[in-house]
Amino acid sequence: MISARSLFAGFACAAALLGSLEASAHAANCKEPEDGSKGTAIISPPLANVVTGTGRLQFYSAPNTACAMKGVFVIPKDMLISYVATDDGWTSVMYMNPKTGDDAQGWVRSARLKATGTMGPKD
Repeated sequence: MISARSLFAGFACAAALLGSLEASAHAANCKEPEDGSKGTAIISPPLANVVTGTGRLQFYSAPNTACAMKGVFVIPKDMLISYVATDDGWTSVMYMNPKTGDDAQGWVRSARLKATGTMGPKD
């Protein structure tokens, strides 16, 4: 079961947050790599993952530690869907809050994820 605790601090301020992220993204080279480009692999079908370890798992707007999305994180036992992985330990993911239906997309460190199955159609 997905944790009932809130995922997003200040989710109601998403518009303001996105504006500040865009400004910081330009300064830190926070451009996302193209799916399937050199150094990235598309995960097909997408994988379901559970967050492992302790503490918050920070979301990033690009696979770069300088591109943190302030206030956007998941916690252990939260479920994520992964779409793309890089050769250097990043995964592009989506989280959907089970209570509110709000979602967030970003990059997280792959080492904190444990695959639990695929998200594709069953044969």
